[in-house]
Amino acid sequence: MRKLWIGLIFMGIFFSFANGRPEVLTDVLLFDLQKAVDLIISLVPVMAFWTGMMRIVEKSGILNKISKFLRPAVRFLFKEVQNDTNAVNAIVMTIAANMLGIGNSATAFGIKAMQEMQKINSDKKTANNAMCMFLIINVSSIQLIPLSIIKLRADSGAAVPADIMLPTIAATTFSTIVAVMLAKYYERKM
Repeated sequence: MRKLWIGLIFMGIFFSFANGRPEVLTDVLLFDLQKAVDLIISLVPVMAFWTGMMRIVEKSGILNKISKFLRPAVRFLFKEVQNDTNAVNAIVMTIAANMLGIGNSATAFGIKAMQEMQKINSDKKTANNAMCMFLIINVSSIQLIPLSIIKLRADSGAAVPADIMLPTIAATTFSTIVAVMLAKYYERKM
């Protein structure tokens, strides 16, 4: 992966000089990198707050109660891991973080969920159905409150930054339902 990024950087440098526009390179280095840093810094407080809230939910025992409530859905979607409390809790935390629109914070929970599922995976070189379903749900990810997008829209000066909530809920719910149906279909074919 490192070689790919280095190759892309050198191709960009080469083509900026080949096209006689080396100023593009300095624009990227001076202005666009600053914009990227500003964006990251503006998103840190939102992610830190929600990551802390998720940690409180986990440590207070609320997560175990949520997991018990979601047990029927987990049994249907993740048959191989339904009896592993650590895996189920990590799955629930990841899905909850994604639903709140804090996908960046959900990454750590997602990695933990995959590690827990890998522990009980019989074939360590191939993902089991639960791991595939987890990945599919994370990629399609129902967004109830797209916090990151709302924050970006507010920073960009949108009149009503949260007016994307209804379309986002509809689109992500539809994509998740279709993704789960296709995953279950292919799971049965195997």
